[in-house]
Amino acid sequence: MQKVRGFPLALDRGYHPDTHMWVKLTAPGRVRIGMDSLGVEISGTLAELSLPPPGVVLTAGQPFGQLEAVKFVGPLSSPVSGTVLACNTAAAADPGLVERDPFGDGWLIEAELTGPGELDVLLSDPEEITAWYAASIVDYRSRGAIAE
Repeated sequence: MQKVRGFPLALDRGYHPDTHMWVKLTAPGRVRIGMDSLGVEISGTLAELSLPPPGVVLTAGQPFGQLEAVKFVGPLSSPVSGTVLACNTAAAADPGLVERDPFGDGWLIEAELTGPGELDVLLSDPEEITAWYAASIVDYRSRGAIAE
C-alpha cells in the first residue's frame, strides 16, 4: 500500500478509472471487486450499500448494486462481466467498513469472470495507476469535490 497525495492506493490490482472500482484476481478466473479510497471519499460518508446475491450475472459497465452516501446516491457499476459468487455481507451491514478498509475487508463482491480478457482494459501498470490516481485527486480538489 502506498499513499498518493494523502490517499491510500493498492497497486496489486486493476482499476476502472471512470468508476474508481478495483478488481483483484484471487484465483484463475475469479476476482474480488471493491471501490478505491478516492471513490469512497468523493461519495461522502456511506449510509447504505445494496449488493447482489450469488448467481447474479454481471455485465461490464452495468450496475450491480446501489450506494447511498452523503454526496452521492446511485449505482455501483461493474468493471467486468461474470457471475457473482459472494457479496460482502459485513460491508452491506456496516458500509463504514468500506470507508475504513476499502482495499481489504471493505471489498464488495466476488465474481467468476466470463471474459477474462476484460482485465486487460483495466489500469494495471503501477506507474499508470499512480499517475491516474494523482491526476484524479488534483481534478477533484480543483472542483471542490474533496478537501485539500
